[in-house]
Amino acid sequence: MRSRSTSMPSDHRQSPLPSSPGEDGHISLGSYLDSKSEQDNQQSMVDHGRIINDIEHEVILTLRGASYKLLRFHIHDWLAIIGLAILDGVLNLIEPFHRFVGEPMINDYMYPLKSNTIPFQTVPAIAIGIPLVVFIAYFLYTKDITDLHHAVLGVLFSVLITAVITDAIKDAVGRPRPDFFWRCFPDGVASYNNVTKEVICTGLHSVIKEGHKSFPSGHTSWSFAGLGFLSWYLAGKLELFNRRGHVAKLAVVFTPLLAALLVGLSRVDDYWHHWNDVFGGAIIGLLMSSLCYHHLFPSVLNENCVGPHNHLQIGKDFKLGFLSWLPLRRKRSDWPPERIDGVENRDMELGSNPML
Repeated sequence: MRSRSTSMPSDHRQSPLPSSPGEDGHISLGSYLDSKSEQDNQQSMVDHGRIINDIEHEVILTLRGASYKLLRFHIHDWLAIIGLAILDGVLNLIEPFHRFVGEPMINDYMYPLKSNTIPFQTVPAIAIGIPLVVFIAYFLYTKDITDLHHAVLGVLFSVLITAVITDAIKDAVGRPRPDFFWRCFPDGVASYNNVTKEVICTGLHSVIKEGHKSFPSGHTSWSFAGLGFLSWYLAGKLELFNRRGHVAKLAVVFTPLLAALLVGLSRVDDYWHHWNDVFGGAIIGLLMSSLCYHHLFPSVLNENCVGPHNHLQIGKDFKLGFLSWLPLRRKRSDWPPERIDGVENRDMELGSNPML
């Protein structure tokens, strides 16, 4: 009996699996699935890398555009910064007022002439350099170009306006330093006018000139202007007065002020200043730093104290489209609608926020 052979049509045949054959020469389904999964993962990684590169390119272009927009809007402010720097240089060239120093009072100015514990060149690094490091670190985390611009502009204006005020008072008052005797008489032999009993100095003119600049302390005013601004900045970023009672925030905020205080105390220890010179410099620096900070940033009592005053609304550009993935600063109005720290968002809108 003739057997009947059946053949499958060509279009119904199974195509071989694109995988390596097993020991019996047949294709392994598991090997094929593993290979297919690996190919998909590699392609996904390539696509993800391209997306990240495109996003980084877009971020760079956006930051550049925002920086240019900010500089154009604040061009007069930066010109004022340059003008203050030039004015302070001129004030340092002016001969200060030579206050009368007579023989009866010379004993008050016979403290030893010592070198500076903190050199003059170190003061800008303390007053400006330290805050800049903090500002840049915060910018790298948030990508908030407005915050960085306002912080840099604020600390520079605070320090420079303080420097101008301080040097103007120094030149006008001309108070002798505690070590004035040794500046006036480096050999220790005093000489006085026969009629007025005023000192007749025999020392170097530059040393004597510096000896008439005791009040107020420039080291102290600069330090409190820069580090005081930094303290306000940290208080805003940490939301110091949100009524949650975190004492650690106070420690962070007061650390720059402690550093500024130590700078001022070193001036008394070096006999370059009287104690009230340091006190006056601290008042000037704190006042200017407070004014400059609140000119550019909201009050630390404000619920939106984290960010700067944003007249150009540049921050909104950073929350659209491709930039939504960045860890940017968010106002409380932008927080999720369901709950905010255990408080219904609708309560916030009604003004019954118990956190403030």
